[in-house]
Amino acid sequence: MQEYKDVINKVLKYGEQKGDRTGTGTISVSGAYFEHDMSKGFPLLTTKRMPFNLIASELEFFIKGITDKQWLLDRNNHIWDEWCSPDKVPYGHDKETKEKMMAERDLGPIYGFQWRHFDAEYNGYDKDYTGQGIDQLEDVVKTLKTNPHDRRMIVDAWNPKQKQRMALPPCHYGFQVLANKNNNTLDLLWRQRSVDTILGLPFNIASYGLLLHLLAKESGFKEGKLIGFLADVHIYNNHLEGEFMEKINKQLSRELKPLPGIETENFNSIFDWNFGQSKVVGYESHPGLKFPIAV
Repeated sequence: MQEYKDVINKVLKYGEQKGDRTGTGTISVSGAYFEHDMSKGFPLLTTKRMPFNLIASELEFFIKGITDKQWLLDRNNHIWDEWCSPDKVPYGHDKETKEKMMAERDLGPIYGFQWRHFDAEYNGYDKDYTGQGIDQLEDVVKTLKTNPHDRRMIVDAWNPKQKQRMALPPCHYGFQVLANKNNNTLDLLWRQRSVDTILGLPFNIASYGLLLHLLAKESGFKEGKLIGFLADVHIYNNHLEGEFMEKINKQLSRELKPLPGIETENFNSIFDWNFGQSKVVGYESHPGLKFPIAV
């Protein structure tokens, strides 16, 4: 997608040096905008190979409100391996702490917990939270079906009371859906405070594209626009060095391929959907490019 390339180029051109929590350092710009028309295809990058199953299984993890890292590991998803609840292991950079963080399975009241049980008292990954807190996602789905032009269909993962107990405070901290009467489409707009442009943003784009796809199926709308409001948009300094800078330049120089489609089989409800039901169709991409992650 050219829109993604434009974000990278903006950071490279205007980014200023900043320190950060990880100690890696970044070049950063304040504010960028992403917009994609879903009628042009599913927003999965073609300038490098993207692991759709990892993106989809993480989204299922969020939708189900799960906070147990083991659920992801059982599905060969290692996105959250390096993090854990600071209640269990306080965050640190040293080798011993990092090993303890890897071994701990509790992620704390992260994204999905807030989506499905906002502000419920959190007592660990292995407790039953049925009926506790505010089920924001369920409220959005109900409103889509009963009052689809409501402007209050918002899901917020940013909880000031609980963010210090999360493995990571939400980077993409909220989304809103808006229905359009004239063309019967549904738009999704997400907000992101911190944007790892090279590694994280392609996942965020595809994840919210998939969520829009599922919400449209749930409510009978067609997929409309996917829009991201991006705040601290950065590239880590270790991505700007040597072979990794060469990889960024390679990605920017690669020709865009047609975007894939997406199909979801046997869909009944977003709440009992599993990631294996959704497939990208006709996905062609350039080879993958690996970058180090900043923890």
